[in-house]
Amino acid sequence: MCGICGELRFDGLQPDRGILGGMISRLERRGPDAAGEYTDGPVALGHRRLSIIDLSERSNQPLVDRELGLVLVYNGTIYNYPELREQLTARGYHFFTGGDSEVILKAYAEWGEDCPRHLHGMFAFAIWDTRQRRLFMARDRFGIKPLYYSLTRHYLRLASTSQALLAAGGLDTEIDPVALHHHLSLHAVVPAPRTLLRGLRKLPPAHSMTIHADGSNTVKRYWQLQPVVPAAGMSEWEWIEALHEALIRSVERRRTIADVPVGILLSGGLDSSLLVALLAEAGGGELHTFSVGFEDQPEERGHEFEFSDMVAELYETRHQRFSIPNSEVLARLPEAVDNMAEPMVGQDAVAFYLLGEQVSQAVKVVQSGQGADEVFAGYFWYPQMHAAAGSDIERFRDFYFDRTHAELQDTIGERYRGPDYTSPRVAHGLAQSGADRFLNRVLSFDASTLIVDDPVKRVDNMTMAWGLEARVPFLDHELVELAVGVPPEIKLKSGGKHILKSIARDLLPDIVIDRPKGYFPVPALKFVRGEVLEFMRGILDSDACHQRGLLNRTMVDTLLASPDQHHTPILGSKLWHIALLEFWLQRNVDTIPPA
Repeated sequence: MCGICGELRFDGLQPDRGILGGMISRLERRGPDAAGEYTDGPVALGHRRLSIIDLSERSNQPLVDRELGLVLVYNGTIYNYPELREQLTARGYHFFTGGDSEVILKAYAEWGEDCPRHLHGMFAFAIWDTRQRRLFMARDRFGIKPLYYSLTRHYLRLASTSQALLAAGGLDTEIDPVALHHHLSLHAVVPAPRTLLRGLRKLPPAHSMTIHADGSNTVKRYWQLQPVVPAAGMSEWEWIEALHEALIRSVERRRTIADVPVGILLSGGLDSSLLVALLAEAGGGELHTFSVGFEDQPEERGHEFEFSDMVAELYETRHQRFSIPNSEVLARLPEAVDNMAEPMVGQDAVAFYLLGEQVSQAVKVVQSGQGADEVFAGYFWYPQMHAAAGSDIERFRDFYFDRTHAELQDTIGERYRGPDYTSPRVAHGLAQSGADRFLNRVLSFDASTLIVDDPVKRVDNMTMAWGLEARVPFLDHELVELAVGVPPEIKLKSGGKHILKSIARDLLPDIVIDRPKGYFPVPALKFVRGEVLEFMRGILDSDACHQRGLLNRTMVDTLLASPDQHHTPILGSKLWHIALLEFWLQRNVDTIPPA
């Protein structure tokens, strides 16, 4: 829910209310229900609300607690807020709203910078402490909710989207060569705190940041993903049972913590189908499900309606499906790119955007199956890595990186070339994991770093563009902590995701469980030809692209000449990758005056 923004000045000046208003305006789609702002000397905070919990005006933000001297802007949902409210009430705190936002204020008053450790959910928030004259920001453990910032010697600005910060002006929009290397190696993932733009940063997941009125600041990690490994060991059946129970708790929490109906994005794949089955198993009334499909291409079908229909019929859901023609995919692509906080090369970003538009007319909240493949080893490259020899980074790089370092140098302009920035970053991420097996180190790094800036960001951006909150029960941190400890051999059985397939066996038809994995297809973008190819050619042959000099023209011409012959190891189009990058810069950066 919601969009947040703000500014803290260090130079003795007061924030410009016009700049704050501009940021709030750019967040309207994330929060169409209400708007608010707060100013106090060097600080200004803004908020756009999507009403999910406590629908009354009492929970509008910025939320001001004059007794505690605290002011909050917050985006997300705290699933354990009823328990925390009870606990904090017993400690003498008084509540004036019925929502989850106020719990964050009281938690900060009680535990200070340790308060995020007590929050179970998805969140990004900023608290202005009027007495200590400092700003405290925090982001949830898996970065489900975004938090961008710009820090100069004069001010800190924060917002839920890059577009809001770009609209504020004064942002250094030069390309960061390190981030560019990550982007072109990790299929558009740039791990926090970097982004493609030098002046734009994002708070890493599971981190907080305290900024004082003089500009000094500290960044602190409050949680690290560690596997839960029972001392006595567990049999395969015991692992399955434990994870089944944890998953039921997760989906039920994400259904009940809302004062509005909660739907399900039902692709027809195992993950979303299992969410439907588990919610039906838990009871609680009629389920609303939604599916999207696209036109076929000769090589691939554009929908999985036969499977989503099967699940919807089995559980008697109130089901809606939407068919999107190819002409609309291309026509609406600029809109989708305008709502990407960073460039996203996953073609299902467009699918989520168009699906979100339709779903938002029926419900405000949905559950999504994102994260299941990364947590439970569902992708085809995991067994390839597992079977390979070599160091951790060698096994990972050979099956995951979009390009070798040499090819990457040939892809970009000379001024952006440099050393291999990505291999050391990934090697460090793998080494940080507490897992004792290679595959579990990969899955831990994937869950804590890579999916944050790929599928998770994609789901948030594309649904919140329509005022639709997406919840991801497979990224419940207690569930993931348990899953990371499962021996790789168990995860990889049954062609991957053995745990989930075993849980689903008595709940779903075998054909849904055992069929080859689908990838939310948008065939018109996957198979680059015809109008789509000409669209990309127009982007890459534009004056803006030539003047930027980001891409090596020889490589551009090679990809344009034979796009179907150039794919990444995980089957992404290399042409689509560079075209989307350039298009995002043209749509989101080139329109902003330079700093």
